[in-house]
Amino acid sequence: MTAGLRDIESGDGSYMGFVGVATGSSSIRKVFPRWAEALGLPTRTLRGHDIALASPPRTYREVVAEIRDDPQHRGALVTTHKMAVFSSASDMFDDLDELALTFGEVSSIAKRGDRLTGAAKDPFTVRLALEEFLPADHFTQTGAAALVLGSGGAGCALTHQLGLRSDSPTKIICTARTQSALDHQRQLHERAGIQSGLMEYVLTDHPEDVDELLSSLPPASLVVNATGMGKDVPGSPLTDGGRFPERGVVWDFNYRGTLEFLHQARAQRDSRSLVIMDGWRYFIHGWTQVIADVFDIDMPHETVVRLSKIAAGVR
Repeated sequence: MTAGLRDIESGDGSYMGFVGVATGSSSIRKVFPRWAEALGLPTRTLRGHDIALASPPRTYREVVAEIRDDPQHRGALVTTHKMAVFSSASDMFDDLDELALTFGEVSSIAKRGDRLTGAAKDPFTVRLALEEFLPADHFTQTGAAALVLGSGGAGCALTHQLGLRSDSPTKIICTARTQSALDHQRQLHERAGIQSGLMEYVLTDHPEDVDELLSSLPPASLVVNATGMGKDVPGSPLTDGGRFPERGVVWDFNYRGTLEFLHQARAQRDSRSLVIMDGWRYFIHGWTQVIADVFDIDMPHETVVRLSKIAAGVR
């Protein structure tokens, strides 16, 4: 069974699931019941499924089976383990959306009657979050590049969206610690028809490798921590000696945890004139889109704004 299974808040007999590493420390514990009340959802209960990193495939299959077979389980958001759920249990879904097949990941598990569906929401949610702080002409006006650290689901989604953006970076540097992760991302970009010359794929075995990539970036470049370091595991993908680009835009997908990457950026905010964003807005968009999928409801912009205000009150 799952490494840890608990009700985050009591409620009626049904519940929504949250598949992650340490679900108990997420802000969604406080946010979900308030959102459920505001949306009139049939349950206020969220159940966490904690799975250790690099768990065997049978662990993911057991979780998917539990979601599928429990009539009180309405579906789940998947974080951290999106690609592992797909690779381990894709055959257990009756329907997978086009993005799930393209990206090889599942971030939303829902039920439609007796059918279990899987969807990849990250490409949409990461674009919504990015557009909130990055001007539509940022790369055209500055000639900046993008360095996306990490080739998991979130990193793949962001490089995909940057590659399809009409205002694209001068180059997009994709990093990973394994060649297989880089190969997966390259294949994704090829399937999406993204111009191959736009992408660079770099193995970063050590933090010093990331420091070197940072030093090569032009001013105003976008630097993103999509590794999970600072949340799922402590640490940062770069050393304290790494220097962010002048007038750079720094985005940490994390908003909770030890947040070493975020602290490194903040230490250079004034000297390098940085714009710094944490992962809070990405968290908001990620959850609201999956809730819409699980409960089969609309999620227009004005509703997201209303839910954002509710969440800010308990952050």
